Parts: sequence; C-alpha cells; structure tokens
Amino acid sequence: MRFGIGGRDFGFVFLAAAAPGAVGLLALRLADALGWAGFAVALAVVLSVAAAMAWLLARDASALRARAGLIGADASDPHARRPAKALHTPPGKALARRLEEARRRAFRVHLALESRALEAERLIDALPEPILVVGSRRRIAHGNQAAETLLGSELAGRDLSEALRSPDVLEAVEDAFAGGAARDVAFEMAGPVERAMRARIAVLDREGADEAAVVLVLEDLTAVRRAEQMRVDFVANVSHELRTPLASLGGFIETLQGPAKDDVAARERFLAIMAEQARRMGRLVDDLLSLSRIEMEEHNPPSGTVDLAAAVGSVVQLLERMAAERDVTIALHIPGDLPSVVGDADQVGQVLRNLIENAITYGRSGGTVRVTGRRDGADVALAVQDDGEGIPRQHLPRLTERFYRMDVARSRRVGGTGLGLAIVKHIVNRHRGRLLIESTLGEGSCFTTVWPAAESDRMRPDAPAGVTKASSDRSKSAGRGA
Repeated sequence: MRFGIGGRDFGFVFLAAAAPGAVGLLALRLADALGWAGFAVALAVVLSVAAAMAWLLARDASALRARAGLIGADASDPHARRPAKALHTPPGKALARRLEEARRRAFRVHLALESRALEAERLIDALPEPILVVGSRRRIAHGNQAAETLLGSELAGRDLSEALRSPDVLEAVEDAFAGGAARDVAFEMAGPVERAMRARIAVLDREGADEAAVVLVLEDLTAVRRAEQMRVDFVANVSHELRTPLASLGGFIETLQGPAKDDVAARERFLAIMAEQARRMGRLVDDLLSLSRIEMEEHNPPSGTVDLAAAVGSVVQLLERMAAERDVTIALHIPGDLPSVVGDADQVGQVLRNLIENAITYGRSGGTVRVTGRRDGADVALAVQDDGEGIPRQHLPRLTERFYRMDVARSRRVGGTGLGLAIVKHIVNRHRGRLLIESTLGEGSCFTTVWPAAESDRMRPDAPAGVTKASSDRSKSAGRGA
C-alpha cells in the first residue's frame, strides 16, 4: 500500500509496518516532515491500517490452519463437511489455492489406497484357503470368509487362542513376531469331525505400518490323509484278495503236477476249484476296473434318460436263473407310470443288478426279494428289500467301503468281491442321487436308491401304488417254479 501526506510520498507500507522497527522508522520520518501534531494524526492512521491488516491476516491465518487440517482428513468427519471460511488478503487466497490442490491430491491418494486395500481384502476373501492376519498382541486383524466358515464369524478383534486352540500354532506365531523364519505347523482340530490341519505362518511385510503382523494360511489335510489311508488300505486289500486265489491255484497246480498227476477224480475236482478261483479273480479285476472308471467320471453327472421300470425288468430277467437256484421269488411293485430318471443306462443297470443280486445272495433261501418303485417329490425312489438275517447296526455306516465285509467267510464263499456296494455308492453319487440302507435283525434289509426324475416327468401327478399286471407276471416267472 502506497502512503503519502501533503503531496509527499513516504513509500509503501506493508504488513511489516506493524513490526516495531518499521513503525519507529516511519514515525521518525513523519515527525520530521509534519511536526508532532501531524505526526500524531499520521501515526494514528498508520496504526489503524496496520491493525486492520493484522486483523485480516490473523483471520486468514486461522482459516488457512483449518484448511490445512482437512488435508488427509476422513470424508466422514463432520468438520470436513463444514463450509470453508472466506479469505480477505491476496497472499491468503493464493496460499488457500495451494492448500486446496494439496487436499485434492491427498484425497485422490487416499481413495486409491482405500481402493487397493478393498481389492486386496476381496481377493483374500475369495481365496478358498482360510487366512488370518494377526497383530503383535495376538489379536486377529482380519479373517477371510473361508476362515470364518472354519473358525466362526466375527474373528476381527478376537485373541488368536480363542479361534485356534493349538499350542504349537500359538508358539510358532510368537516365534514369527520375534523374528523367526516362516514355518509350517501340523495340528489337529477337535470337533464333531476331527480335522487334520496345517498352518503356514510367516511375518507380513507392511511398509509404514505401526506394528508388525503375522499371516496364517490354514490348509485342511483331512481329505488328503483320508485318501492316503484309503490308498494304503486299497493296495493292502487288493494284495490280500489276490493272494488267496493265487496261492490256491499254485497249490493245486503243484498237486496236479505231482501226487495227483494220474488221479482223474482229483484232477476234475481240483480243476473245478481252480476255475472258480480264476472266476473270482476275474470278478475282482472287473469290479476294480469298473470302480476306477466310475470314480474318474464321478464329477461329471450324466445327461441321458433311463426308463427305470424297463431297467428293472431287464435285470430281473438276467437274474431269474440265480433266483430259481436259491428258490427265491422276486416280487416287483412298479407303478405303470413310474417316471424316467436322469442317468446312464449301463450304470443304473449295474446298480440294480448289484442290489438285487445281493438281496438274492444274502436273503433267506425260499424267501422273497421285493423291488418297489415310487415317486419321491422331484425324485424317483427304488427299494430292494430282502428277508434275510439283517445287518447289525454297527456295520451299516461302513457297508459302502471298499472290501468291507460283515462276514468275510460267507462273502468269499458266495463269490463276493467286497466292492459291490462301493460301486453302487459312487454311481449314485455321480447321478446326484442318494443311497439309504435300513436293516432289522431277523427281518431283513432294505436298500433304497433315490434318482433325480427326468425333467419331462417331474410335473406328472403321483401314480397310485400297487402291483401292475406285468410285475405280477414277472414275479411268477422269477419264482420257485422258474
């Protein structure tokens, strides 16, 4: 601001005029030029202008401090939403523009960091492995969705020992915070079903973070351990199942080559036993190959359509001779309008044959095997019931295991391989169906398979129960006089 009195120019007066040294110099010049009376008036004017400028600059300084405080502030902060105070001086306005540019840059950086953090969190949540991020005080900072499914919801903020009750894991986490290297820890998780787990523990490198963090990646090894045990059991069982008939064949061959070389009766008897042992090994190999093929395509459900009533009829015709030899009647209770099912015709037939053949084999001689079909909502249920001795309750959960036999001697005597029900289970699983087993000691057993009905038949009304004429005729032809 230019200042002059009486036509005389005293130069520019800025904010510095308020400073003591500048005011003193200006006062001396005014006193020399105007005398003390004029000096008093000029001094009053200068002081008033300086005070006004100082007041405006003080207000601007306060407003600029407030604006500077908003740089990096959370947008949800109520102070950030208040309107900014007006500025009155050119330097203040210029500085305000710079502060606003800085605030916008900081806001953009903040949004970018938030976006990256959210993206990283979503990525972690999408991973199938349970992942935990643990702070230095052993508090869980974050757990992804898989971790919450495994360990419970609302993991954030909880102590790690509340979620994982494994001393080995907790000790490894403490070692990681102390500077230890990444390590794997195997542990067991108790529960209704015990789980074999492995935790991968490593320090999480977070540049600029206030505290260290450790990340735990959990891996469920239960299925792997179970599969490994099944493989070991499978190899052992196959070896055992093949060793017996091979040993028998070897013994009979040695006998026929030696003492029984010229014994016609012994030769005929031994050759019949050898033929049966060879057939047994052939059935075992066939069942193993069949089971292997089914397991390979178990994840791929079939898309064909099978007439279940016709499939039952075909299987019964194949087993009529076997039923007649054991004096067993096969009674069919199949509604005439039983819906078709979604399935593979060969595999559905294999299931029916295994179940009906088992019912004939293990049912009561001279008894009846009942095959009943019915609609079950959007599915079709087919039950095969015998009137044999029944199965003790403790054996029911394991019947579909490979090579599991309730009575080993009887199963081998009737030519069983121990794989029939395992094949049934895997075929039903591939068809997205269900296998239900019920048994009462002294009364018999009932094996029910449930198959998805074909789409075109799902809206048909339920058919009345009963025995059709065709099924009655089949029962008679499969009966004792067949």
